[in-house]
Amino acid sequence: MNVIIRREEPRDYRKVEELTRKAFWNMHAPGCDEHYLVHVMREHEDFISELDLVMELDGAVIGSIMYTRAKLVSASGKEKSVLTFGPVSVAPEFQRKGLGKKLMERSFEIARTLGYEMIVIFGNPSNYVSVGFKSCRRFGISLGNEIFPAAMLVKELVEKPSEGEKWTYRESPAYNIDKARAEIFDAGFEPLKKEIMPSQEEFFILSNSRIITEAI
Repeated sequence: MNVIIRREEPRDYRKVEELTRKAFWNMHAPGCDEHYLVHVMREHEDFISELDLVMELDGAVIGSIMYTRAKLVSASGKEKSVLTFGPVSVAPEFQRKGLGKKLMERSFEIARTLGYEMIVIFGNPSNYVSVGFKSCRRFGISLGNEIFPAAMLVKELVEKPSEGEKWTYRESPAYNIDKARAEIFDAGFEPLKKEIMPSQEEFFILSNSRIITEAI
C-alpha cells in the first residue's frame, strides 16, 4: 500500500482520537480510555511533537503514534532521558499488514536524529520483538526493587546506551489520566458496546508477570 507518514496536524486530532478508540476498544478492558490519553497528551510538557506521526492512505488517517519523554535513574542518582510511545494505533481493518511496523520504524529514524538513545515501552512482546525490542531485564532496567515486568520492553537506538548500570524506569506523568474525565470524554463519541474479551485476560497476565531469571 502506498501510505504517507507525516506529522500530525490540528485537523487530524479528532480523526486520530476516533481511530485510537476503535483500535483499542475492549482490548485491555471493557471499553477503553486510550483516545482520552491521546487528547490530553498533546498538551503535556513531556509530549514530543516531532514524534507525533500519522499514517495516511488515500487521504484517510489509518495509523498514529505518539511519544513522550521518560527517564532512567541509577542507584547513584544519575539520570538519563529516554523515550516511550503509546498509544500506537492502526485502524482495525488495516491491522496485521505490517503498517504498524512501518510507522514505528519511521519514528525510530526520527528519534535517532533528535539524539535519543533508547525507547522503553509496555506491550505484548510478540508485537514488538520484530522491530528490535528486548526484555528490560537484559538492560538492567526495572521498576525498582529488582522488579522486571515481562511487558516492559527496551529498544536501543544507539549501541550500549545503558553503560552497564542498573536503572529504574520513571514514566511521564502524562500517562496518569483521570478515569472519570475519560468517561465524560468518551460520551462524546459514537456509542460502542463494552464487552469482556479474551485479550483482556492476556493483558492482565502480561501486566502482572515478572522476569526473575538472569538475562542471557
